[in-house]
Amino acid sequence: MNDSLYNLMNWERIESIVYSDNCEPGKVLGAHITDKGILVQAFFPDAKEVSVVYGKSGKIQKMDLADEAGFFAALIKGKRIPEYYYNVVYEKSGKKEDSTVCMPLKVQDPYAFKSTLTEQDLYLFNRGIHYTVYEKLGAHEMIINGVKGTSFAVWAPNAVRVSVVGDFNFWDGRRHPMNLLGKSGVHQLFIPGVGENDIYKYEIKIKGDLTMLKSDPYGFGMEVRPDTASIVRNIDSYQWQDKQWMESRTDCKGKPVNIYEVHLGSYKKPEEKEFYNYRQLAEFLIPYLKEMNYTHIELLPVMEHPLDESWGYQVTGYYAPTSRYGTPEDFMYFMDQMHQNQIGVILDWVPAHFPRDGFGLAYFDGTCLYEHLDPRKGSHPHWGTLIYNYRRPEVTNFLIANALYWVEKYHADGIRMDAVASMLYLDYGKNYGEWVPNENGGNENYDAVEFLKHLNSIMKKRNPSVFVIAEESTAWPMVTGSVEKDGLGFDYKWNMGWMNDFLDYMRTDPLFRKGKHGELLFSMIYAYSEKFLLVFSHDEVVHQKGSMLQKMPGTMEQKLGNLRAAYGFMMMHPGKKLLFMGQEFAQIAEWNEKKELDWNLIEENELHRKMQFYVKSLNRFYLDYKAFYELDFDSEGFEWISCLDADHSVVAFVRKTRREEDMMLMVFNFTPVAYEEFLIGVPFQGKYKEVFNSDREEFGGQGYSNPRLKQSKTVAHDGLDNSIKIKLPPLGFAAFTCKRFEGGKDSLKKEKGSENKKNIKKPKSRKGIKSILKGDTKR
Repeated sequence: MNDSLYNLMNWERIESIVYSDNCEPGKVLGAHITDKGILVQAFFPDAKEVSVVYGKSGKIQKMDLADEAGFFAALIKGKRIPEYYYNVVYEKSGKKEDSTVCMPLKVQDPYAFKSTLTEQDLYLFNRGIHYTVYEKLGAHEMIINGVKGTSFAVWAPNAVRVSVVGDFNFWDGRRHPMNLLGKSGVHQLFIPGVGENDIYKYEIKIKGDLTMLKSDPYGFGMEVRPDTASIVRNIDSYQWQDKQWMESRTDCKGKPVNIYEVHLGSYKKPEEKEFYNYRQLAEFLIPYLKEMNYTHIELLPVMEHPLDESWGYQVTGYYAPTSRYGTPEDFMYFMDQMHQNQIGVILDWVPAHFPRDGFGLAYFDGTCLYEHLDPRKGSHPHWGTLIYNYRRPEVTNFLIANALYWVEKYHADGIRMDAVASMLYLDYGKNYGEWVPNENGGNENYDAVEFLKHLNSIMKKRNPSVFVIAEESTAWPMVTGSVEKDGLGFDYKWNMGWMNDFLDYMRTDPLFRKGKHGELLFSMIYAYSEKFLLVFSHDEVVHQKGSMLQKMPGTMEQKLGNLRAAYGFMMMHPGKKLLFMGQEFAQIAEWNEKKELDWNLIEENELHRKMQFYVKSLNRFYLDYKAFYELDFDSEGFEWISCLDADHSVVAFVRKTRREEDMMLMVFNFTPVAYEEFLIGVPFQGKYKEVFNSDREEFGGQGYSNPRLKQSKTVAHDGLDNSIKIKLPPLGFAAFTCKRFEGGKDSLKKEKGSENKKNIKKPKSRKGIKSILKGDTKR
């Protein structure tokens, strides 16, 4: 090595490269302009010989071996850096004593390329407002200066050094250390020759000379478990065919929303392999969803996760559709086909916590980067998972961009946010001493509240027709209130209170239901405090809770009757709807993610076929009448007719739209006793025609129905001036259209000033309802 070359080299920095301690390798490696010419330095461990090939003429200059570990250097003439690459020669056997060598390999220098992130990218990310940051961080195939390769970028501000490792560099962290970009905490490197389907991880060196292998937090693909490497995926090549759906998609609040909740891995299972592909699942699901008259499908999390038994709720690959069922393009096909068949897709999403797996986000750069340092803030003691640090802008940016990613890249129509209550409360699931109060001494997590408001406001701004659903199980106020009015900004909230009360009521032997009559009524006290979605979800049919059928009391016929009544009450009650797969045909066993649904029950048992047909018909009935959804969130859309008849366990109500002719009368009987002539009050003088009855024989019932039109009589009942007598089925309900007689009068007259005041008993007796809620069953 000549003196000019030797004197130009920074030996301290070279040592940091050799010992793999340098977080800014681009300041050493690559080509740099000096007063003496162009200094070219490269690090190729185990290489026997390296030459630099440069200029239009392809001049070749052998590089000097500056360090036996594989550090090479050369000084070439010129004042401007030319295009160049390396010819690298390795020994065939890898043994120094073996003089036989391979042919030279042409290697483009990763350190010859500028960062693919701009100062603006870093500025926005560090402030938590780079909503498409997934287009910059992670692994992205691209062509730079005519060279094909992949740009890698990862946030790890406290790492000593970060390297990209994979099959392309023998998983050797010395070969591709990344450049730290200023004070942003982001490390970046463009590696020529790496492309689609290559697997990789980040090798992160932390204080104490320890190294960790981490999957890419922003990786678009991951290996099938138990392997955990990330995969370079191009998600921009798929040709979407759902333009009509996307352009016509609007807000769903005044429209029917009836959701079929699905776990893809156990909906159906093949015999010859573990799982069906996304494309095959679309072929199975679409005809079934259309036949069963569902408007939407909700998928348990499809983001990559290591443990099948977590059902996807412990995510390690937030930007990667799980490889269990195929590639990102396969999943795009699934979404596309759903839309082409007029089915909306809702994705479960988990921003509340993440698992401790060593290859994931936990302790990512040797510090508590994504989670809180204080375990009282950063861990769920009972779940064994870690809690995001919502105060850190880069963490909330990771999550907000992720929600937008599934909507904008995969065309999701809705996001269902899991475990929102655990985010809102600092003491959620924790005992005394396991949590830290906020600055005001309370248990509210102000950082999480701000994150939720931020996410929901930016989602609504960028994607106004997409809805966000909160699984929130407490009485936190204004979950679906607007952010402008200090609400959290969700579109819908799961009505866990209704679900718990109603299932407790339905589990009770009909003989004793009158003592729990208030559980049928209580939901209407708060029904319009939020925009609710009524659910019988997967959580209700696992962990020895039994299937929906097994929750019902009585003989098999009575169980099925109870279940028909339960589904009917949910569908007619104000709010959007959700039912977990398998419950539509009354699966007997509770859900097991390791088995496919018991589809054989439909083939082998008439009762289960009839239940499936009932749900199909009930779903169609719901879609056909606007009264059941148009005013879901307006108190004008619902009115009790009879809510105090605890002795008979009977309730009746009307559902309405803005047009009187759309009004529907519903009468429910939650006992196994049939009534031939049950007197029920009606809202006005008119004709009442039964259009649905849960006790029809084709549904598995006994056929107690009302085939003839019912004309009201001026017989006062239920506090109303008019009434009808109907056949009321056991453990079932009947639904009637309402048509006013020409010139007919309302049963209830609204008072105007002091004119025509009448002492009329109103159906909405607060005193009566309160007495029922307290357990007083006397009418």
